[in-house]
This record gives sequence, C-alpha cells and structure tokens, in this order.
Amino acid sequence: MSITLTSRAACELKDLLMAEGKQGARLRVWVAGGGCSGLQYGLGIEEDAPQPDDQIFASEGIEVICDGLSLQYMEGASVDFVEDTLGGGFKIENPNATSSCGCGSSFKTEGGGGGCSSGGCGSCG
Repeated sequence: MSITLTSRAACELKDLLMAEGKQGARLRVWVAGGGCSGLQYGLGIEEDAPQPDDQIFASEGIEVICDGLSLQYMEGASVDFVEDTLGGGFKIENPNATSSCGCGSSFKTEGGGGGCSSGGCGSCG
C-alpha cells in the first residue's frame, strides 16, 4: 500500500512548487497527537533528504514522504484538493480512520484514543 495523490492535488502541488521555485521538493505527510478526534494530519513541503525510516511513494509525478510511525495510521490514504465556500485546501481521505472531526484535519482509528475533549475545531458534540 502507499499514500497517493489525486490528479487535482498533484496539479495544485505542482503549481505551488513552481510558484515557490521548489520543483524538486516532495510532499511530506504525517500524523501527530492532538486534534479534537485524537490524531491530526500534517502536510508540508520537504526539501531535506529523507530520514532513514521514511517511506517514499511516487504519485502523479510527485514524491510523497511519510515516516514509518505515521504510515501505520495512513496506509492507503489519498490526498485530494477540495474547494468550498471558504476557499480551497488539501484533504486526506484515510481508510484507517473510524471517525473524524467536522474540520477534516483530525481523526481517530480503531482502538485509538481521543474524542472531542481535547479541543479542536468546535464542530464535535
């Protein structure tokens, strides 16, 4: 399994990398504790060399990097770019998430802790 990009997300990322003069950069995705559902996603542009525990996936002409710990929560996930009335942004579709926050940046997995008591977007409960 891997982490993939939709064609729309890849197009937006390529435009962003070109605009910032970072055509050789990669997209790093990760999971961190926190968020109103227990875990939260992170996305960033990575120009540094990969770390020893990083996994690198090629998708739609862009390399996606994920550390081994985060990958156990995100295996099979897809990064998309969506637009709504508030603007556009990247969204992760994660088949491992058993529930997620209304904001879409926080999630919980099977047996995972969390819940809305830890703060977050305010759309819980």
